[in-house]
Amino acid sequence: MRIAILGCGNMGMAFAKSFLHYNLVGRPDLLLLGRHPDHCQRLTAAHPGLPVAELSPAVGDYDVVFVAVKPQDFSKIAEGLRAVLQPGQVVVSIMAGIPIARLQRELAHRQVLRAMPNTPALLGMGITGFSASPEVERSRLHQVENLLNATGRSIFLEDESLLDAVTAVSGSGPAYFYYIVQAMMRAGQELGFSESVAGLLVKQTMLGAYHLLNTSDKSPDELIAAVASKGGTTEAALREFRAGGLAETLTAGIKAAQHRATELAKE
Repeated sequence: MRIAILGCGNMGMAFAKSFLHYNLVGRPDLLLLGRHPDHCQRLTAAHPGLPVAELSPAVGDYDVVFVAVKPQDFSKIAEGLRAVLQPGQVVVSIMAGIPIARLQRELAHRQVLRAMPNTPALLGMGITGFSASPEVERSRLHQVENLLNATGRSIFLEDESLLDAVTAVSGSGPAYFYYIVQAMMRAGQELGFSESVAGLLVKQTMLGAYHLLNTSDKSPDELIAAVASKGGTTEAALREFRAGGLAETLTAGIKAAQHRATELAKE
């Protein structure tokens, strides 16, 4: 398989490095696409040993083309990409908010997948939701799924509209987690810990809690009950969370993110 990547920022390069790490593509067969000569020079300097080129007819020799530019830049590169794509290629977009129908229209290309990864993909621990146009053959779909799994795990969604919900739940999800961690660390400091000690306590607690959740056959409610003794300290904290509507606020925030993702698709 030969892969070209247009948009070699953090997420694009996370995919590139994962493909190489798992030997899904050889270095000579992974092409980094620059948008102008200066950009190509920077890519060559930053990633020695990998082929780098501007958009040209040579892109048509690659099996899969990943598009990882910022969504607001898509229209700027669409014309150039459209001119070099070949009918047998598969285009995989990891741009938020741009639906398959628009990708097909602006690229004049039918075999298109749309994927929504999240930033833990940088460590090979991401989760990516993806959908495909009907024109993508099943064998190609499985090939792309294997590529996406190189950055963690993936889930195929037949209903493309659910990708807006993926954006809200997992795409934006790391920020929600960091927000809660930050609040807990600040609380620790208010209780007298230094910033470093509060950070250690909270981060290790989150890490351990994740592993318990991931390996246990108990539900979150059961795990909460196992910590919250009646009349104890955890119950006192949970009472405050419920009184403040913490769960409802989180749910409302996630729904707001989903609504914004839908709006972006129309802009």
